[in-house]
Amino acid sequence: MLPSLAAPPLFMALAPARSILIAGAGGGFDVYAGLPLALALWQNGAQVHLANLSFSELELTDRDIWAAENVAAVTPDSASPDWYFPERTLARWLAAQQLPSTVYAFPPLGVQPLRDAYRHLIQTLDIDAVVLVDGGTDILLRGDEAALGTPVEDITSLAAVAGLDVAVKLVTCLGFGIDAYHGVNHVQVLENIAALDRDGGYLGALSIPGHSREAALYRDAVADAQAATPERPSIVNGQIAAATRGAFGISSSPGAPPAARCSSTR
Repeated sequence: MLPSLAAPPLFMALAPARSILIAGAGGGFDVYAGLPLALALWQNGAQVHLANLSFSELELTDRDIWAAENVAAVTPDSASPDWYFPERTLARWLAAQQLPSTVYAFPPLGVQPLRDAYRHLIQTLDIDAVVLVDGGTDILLRGDEAALGTPVEDITSLAAVAGLDVAVKLVTCLGFGIDAYHGVNHVQVLENIAALDRDGGYLGALSIPGHSREAALYRDAVADAQAATPERPSIVNGQIAAATRGAFGISSSPGAPPAARCSSTR
């Protein structure tokens, strides 16, 4: 079946998958940027698992949290003295929504050990599709642009997943314009997207309607996360959540910088 306006290529690519892993590529709250996609897939009956490159002090957690070396299975009840724990915050929010509430967390690693951690999840969860998600679009930069945003974790995740033997490997981005805060020139992002399209690697852009179920739940999850870690809110997700309410420019979210409206996901 050929892609069409009525059948978005992203969802077509994921349709055959039995078990999908959506993973935050850049660490921190990036996994939240995968929530709209996860919510849509869950609604359609897909089996979806969430994971994240973690900036939390996972070494302080209880031993029983570790599913394997460098793979923590974070649940709503996971104990840690670290107040900054986005994965647990998300797990608790998911449980409150009666959604699958385990969020897998990887400590900051090099490419090879991170690939091994992903491989463990692929084998144990029977994963046949991995979707790396980036809050912002700097994961699409090649390295020769005027500014690169925050590339290290994104590049590590890309390299780790690229070497996996899995049927479907995709990258999605939520929030075009967000990375202006880090000096990214979005003309160059668009140039890279055009190059991907020429090579047959672009699956199109989608907008999250502000009144949709996915947008409403995403905003609720982001607000919950900001309440849980008010000293360190997610600037990226706060801006995107504000954009789904129709905000433009400076968001009222705590700690948020000026940014362009960013309600599209790619």
